[in-house]
Amino acid sequence: MDRPMDAAGLRPQNEGKRAELPNGLPAPRRYFAWATVIVGLTLAVLDGTIANVALPTIAQEFNAPASASIWIVNGYQLAIAMILLPLSSLGEKFGYRWVYLIGIALFTFASIFCVAAPGLNALTVARIVQGLGAAGLMSTNAAVLRYIVPKEKFGGAIGINALVVASSATAGPAIAGFILSVANWRWLFALNIPLGLLTIALGWRSLPESHRTDHPFDWLSALYSAAAIGLLITTIDSIGHDLGWAVTLPQGVLMVLAAMALLRRSRRSARPMLPLDLLERPVFSLSVLASIAAFSAQMLAFVALPFTFQMVNGFPPAQMGLLMMPWPLALAFAAPIAGRLADKHSPAILGGIGLVLLTVGLLALGFLPKHPATWDIAWRMALCGLGFGMFQSPNNRILIGSAPLHRSGAANGMLGTARLTGQSIGAALVALLLAQFGILGAISAQFVGAALAGAAAVISLTRLAV
Repeated sequence: MDRPMDAAGLRPQNEGKRAELPNGLPAPRRYFAWATVIVGLTLAVLDGTIANVALPTIAQEFNAPASASIWIVNGYQLAIAMILLPLSSLGEKFGYRWVYLIGIALFTFASIFCVAAPGLNALTVARIVQGLGAAGLMSTNAAVLRYIVPKEKFGGAIGINALVVASSATAGPAIAGFILSVANWRWLFALNIPLGLLTIALGWRSLPESHRTDHPFDWLSALYSAAAIGLLITTIDSIGHDLGWAVTLPQGVLMVLAAMALLRRSRRSARPMLPLDLLERPVFSLSVLASIAAFSAQMLAFVALPFTFQMVNGFPPAQMGLLMMPWPLALAFAAPIAGRLADKHSPAILGGIGLVLLTVGLLALGFLPKHPATWDIAWRMALCGLGFGMFQSPNNRILIGSAPLHRSGAANGMLGTARLTGQSIGAALVALLLAQFGILGAISAQFVGAALAGAAAVISLTRLAV
């Protein structure tokens, strides 16, 4: 016999367990569950960065062109972007715990095939499957966190998540470089296996159950969503690389058609996969827009600055990692502090201040002298990282926290989609600027990024009026 649903249309999976956990998990289970989220998130982020370093080695071993090897990275990222919203919807229906555990299991299973891949095509397929598993983690990590930590500590928890992401992204290239200096590239993926098994074991015992909705899963909307988001990213990438209208236009047309079909179907659904019910909330939609603009600004800088440092300022390639490091280090410092502040102060104001700092930092990088000292670069990069960290944690908190508890999955999916869309736009804009203006395009990218960061600051502060 079916159990009754509550007023929100939810069917709790285990009413007894949920009755014991009205506001987060009790200690020590809370810490084991939180550790599960952190380890899983670390694995997903690391695997998005460490493969970059190994691309030349992998291409050489398989005797493949560099352009083909790039799909080892692109396939992973594209798989995540395309499946985030559908997996968020599955999390609402079947529970975030199960989507998370199946995601980490798939990620670990695919890592075995990455290690054993006999050729580039097999490795690319394994990486795409690995991306699908990583999407299971990324589509639910913030949603499940709402069930793990007390409400009054949620902002701090989001800040620590941002710290983990920043630290993993910073450490990834260094870890990859060390492994490649002492072992074969396959060990980059082999390390995922014991860590993945550990995460599964921790999560199986500690991750909480969540509310479940009673609506059927909309497979057609999932198809439209994956097509629209995937084609949006490939269209932006094609424009950025100046591939011509013969390649770009068909992708753009198909993207628009898929988006229109998704929008039309979403308007007829009581619980749409594209969360129109959440996007109709001004504070939510403004947070999504601010996130897209801010991540576009960040990616503009991350992609363009190595060209500027090496080809304009004359720094050797070996120093690129050192020159880039102050940004993520400052972000890692600021994010957890801003997250805790967001529990007590306005996230809109905190985010606005952070974005103003990011704008100033990007302008300072744009006006960098031709022969700067290392410290002259470091303070500019640190200012950008400090500003982005002050924005990211409060913005993520208000974006997730403004959604009803049973719609946390949809909010989490939009958070990830906004980040990936912004990063794709930023990378495409750098490619376009470099194609049109040469090395001057790398310098002008900082000013374009500053304009986007300034626009994001206005959007963030606009939330005070809603």
